[in-house]
Amino acid sequence: MGSVMRTSRRGGEGQKYALTSDEDDTDFWGSAHEAEGLFTPLADEEGARRVRLVGCLPQGGLLKSVGHVGARRAVAGNAWFDLLDGDGATMGSYFVNEVTVVRVKRSACGVGLVDLTVTLWCENALPGAERVWDLIRAGHLTRTGMWHDLAPEDRHAWLSVALWSREYQRQGRPDTPAGQVFTLDGRHIVDRDSFYCAIGEAINGPGGYFGWNLDALDDCLTGGWGATAPFTLHWDSSAEARAQLTERVPTGDGEVSLFELILEILEERGVNVILR
Repeated sequence: MGSVMRTSRRGGEGQKYALTSDEDDTDFWGSAHEAEGLFTPLADEEGARRVRLVGCLPQGGLLKSVGHVGARRAVAGNAWFDLLDGDGATMGSYFVNEVTVVRVKRSACGVGLVDLTVTLWCENALPGAERVWDLIRAGHLTRTGMWHDLAPEDRHAWLSVALWSREYQRQGRPDTPAGQVFTLDGRHIVDRDSFYCAIGEAINGPGGYFGWNLDALDDCLTGGWGATAPFTLHWDSSAEARAQLTERVPTGDGEVSLFELILEILEERGVNVILR
């Protein structure tokens, strides 16, 4: 479940993405205005994504590969793909495999910049996530309930960004002390992902993360993710949520509904759940 927080400030004006070698943190590969194709579901026959780095100034290991398009040395290697805020600070990062330069073209973004097309593999950059990153970058992810109208697949993308941006959004704030009272709004809980969106928001505010599967929820309850148990959770509109979370989940003693299993996990970790 863990994520990696990278704190580099390596983006210039207008640069929203940056790349750094996985093997050497000092081997900075450059930044780019856009990363077209990073969040698309489309991949080639082998599963690689084709990403166009618009307005890129290649450096380090990436620059070495630029002159070798079509050859073996065009493979720059594995990297961290950083998403930058308006000040060039890293909001979150994706690990990418086998970054390979396949095309270089002069960019209209500025003198000395190129539009660099690369292929890469990236497991965690989900379709629909780019919009959420843009909200964080612009400082607009400030209201509760902004996930309510998302399609199911976009709710999952929302949760992925909540996870990968969590340290940036918390800005080093410690967990709330034990004994706190949180309120979980159950009106918009219709499936697993909407429950995790709702509890993440209840504990950590708009765009907050507090698990995106049952194991991750259990991990979050051990501390370090925004709240310290024991605490009290007022679950409003719980009957509506119970009616939606009816999926049967296998356990050691048979199977129970997802709603009952969530209650069990919460209560075993010291959460006093008050159904309202």
